[in-house]
Amino acid sequence: MNFWSLYQHGFARVAACTGHAAIADPPANAEAVLRQARRCAEDGVAVAVFPELCLSGYSIEDLLLQDALLDDVETALRTVVAGSADLLPVLVLGAPLRHRHRIYNCAVVVHRGRILGIAPKSYLPNYREFYEKRQIAAGDDERGGTIRVAGAEVPFGPDLLFAAEDIPGLVVHAEVCEDMWVPVPPSAEAALAGATVLVNLSGSPITVGRAEDRRLLCRSASARCLAAYVYAAAGQGESTTDLSWDGQTMIYESGTLLAETDRFPAGDQYAVADVDLDQLRQSRHRMGTFDDNRRALSGRTGAFREVVFRLDPPTTDLGLRRRVERFPFVPSDPARLAQDCYEAYNIQVAGLQQRMASIGGPKIVIGVSGGLDSTHALIVAARAMDRAGRPRSDILAFTLPGFATGEHTKGNAHKLMRSLGVTAAELDITPTARLMLKEMGHPFSSGEPVYDITFENVQAGLRTDYLFRLANQRGGIVLGTGDLSELALGWCTYGVGDQMSHYNVNSGVPKTLIQHLIRWVIGSGQFDEDTNDTLAAILDTEISPELVPGEELQSTESKIGPYALHDFTLFHVLRYGYRPSKIGFLAWHAWRDAEAGAWPPGFPEGERVAYDLPEIWHWLEYFCRRFFAFAQFKRSAMPNGPKVLAGGSLSPRGDWRAPSDGSAAAWLRDLDRWDLPEARK
Repeated sequence: MNFWSLYQHGFARVAACTGHAAIADPPANAEAVLRQARRCAEDGVAVAVFPELCLSGYSIEDLLLQDALLDDVETALRTVVAGSADLLPVLVLGAPLRHRHRIYNCAVVVHRGRILGIAPKSYLPNYREFYEKRQIAAGDDERGGTIRVAGAEVPFGPDLLFAAEDIPGLVVHAEVCEDMWVPVPPSAEAALAGATVLVNLSGSPITVGRAEDRRLLCRSASARCLAAYVYAAAGQGESTTDLSWDGQTMIYESGTLLAETDRFPAGDQYAVADVDLDQLRQSRHRMGTFDDNRRALSGRTGAFREVVFRLDPPTTDLGLRRRVERFPFVPSDPARLAQDCYEAYNIQVAGLQQRMASIGGPKIVIGVSGGLDSTHALIVAARAMDRAGRPRSDILAFTLPGFATGEHTKGNAHKLMRSLGVTAAELDITPTARLMLKEMGHPFSSGEPVYDITFENVQAGLRTDYLFRLANQRGGIVLGTGDLSELALGWCTYGVGDQMSHYNVNSGVPKTLIQHLIRWVIGSGQFDEDTNDTLAAILDTEISPELVPGEELQSTESKIGPYALHDFTLFHVLRYGYRPSKIGFLAWHAWRDAEAGAWPPGFPEGERVAYDLPEIWHWLEYFCRRFFAFAQFKRSAMPNGPKVLAGGSLSPRGDWRAPSDGSAAAWLRDLDRWDLPEARK
């Protein structure tokens, strides 16, 4: 495979084009279409969409019934067809065409010198400023037919799907303007029949508020249909006798805006985006009700016709025309991040509050290390107690220092417990750990500096063991603190260790989100200034398990890799089931340049790094080995905890079911498809 090619990673580039219409001048409009088509071809576009009736102009009213104009439209269409012979894109353009006894408002689909098919407008507006039924026939009942145009007999009807035989998942359906505004649009049936790229050729004069209505309809259509929706409206040049035009273009994918252009353009303008066909296919696979809906409507959806074409896209590096978040669990848009943090924090609080209420209102027992995870779990517990009308002293918080616990983190833990008003205590585990290591005959007990996994797990296990026994003694439940990222990698001590608790509020929260949740808690004034100051200090502390003695801080990420890359991989594995090769392609575009793209608000300047291909490849392989071949047995026995993010959770009772004795072989084989020897350095 060519690693650099977007088309080999399940993407297809699409464009929504608009420009200056020449009223009732088809030759000029044909040249305008070809001018933009050539530009799209240079950009590697697979599908280019133009406005409604763009060959004639939309706003020409009774001129649509003039033979001279209609003759010119057919000649202009021949010009576009001939001019497309050496161009890459499938062109979807609007034209009025004669058929039997009427004129139809058509979306003509052209590719490499031939007309693939023609979709007539199904529903004609005849209200307010619209009078289309005066000149145009509705095409909703023109299914299964053909039309003779430009010297050829071609498929005709709203039941046409245009499928690329060499681009898996690229299936195009065209509808025209008003078709989008009816309760059951043709595109909805087409999506059920297999269309992934829904295009709308629109005239749509502009009035105040209509642009937002269009956005709402395009967004909802793409979300409900699990599809891309490409919309192109008429712009300047249309008649302003009684109306005005804004040339709005938009590309949505599964409810997300990928691209749009400024409205009221002076000349040619187009929105371009790379649609993720893999994402659409995967989403439909996972959402079984999508196909249930198809079966319920099989009488209609089963009758769609498929027109096959071959795109032959370039395999060179065309870049990637879509926004790829560095932190897919953490949006870089400030308003979206604030909303996500509000919801995530309250999901955790509500989950814990309900669990306490349903089991008799026990106290909460929690180990507090001064690190991010236990800090966040503690402030969730504090708010849950507040909402339950209980004193925070019912939270029994313990610091449990071991051989390598630093004074800084332990000090932060004590400050946080004091400022929150919880019942705080310190329980030093080192004497018990020394005894256990001695009785095991571990070399450390004889004075040797052996700091192996046993040495580490003795400490982690003792901490959890103490917390469970303290909960028994004092009528409480142990609140887990481990996060989603640690569960993905299996970076937790199984059984009597930090893998286990009575309830874990963090199990659905990835490591990369927790720092932003804490920032949101500070910024939204959930607690007092003393608490906020301590939370800010904890945010500045290196992530470390503090299990191995020594002068140098034991950095977790230096050992298991950057959580930024692991969370990036985790999101795309959980949410979309992507291949490692595709995840690597996306990671390269997201992480190769620290100066490019947006970072989440508040993200420290000093931590804004880039990753090269060898780093991306190395940590992808590491993730695949641990996630698919090792860590599942820990997740299969994980305690209860709420799902927080749409990106997924790892609970075997919730969002992820997998065998504990699985293999990573398929994912590692996919990684070997990279034709980049330099990535394996």
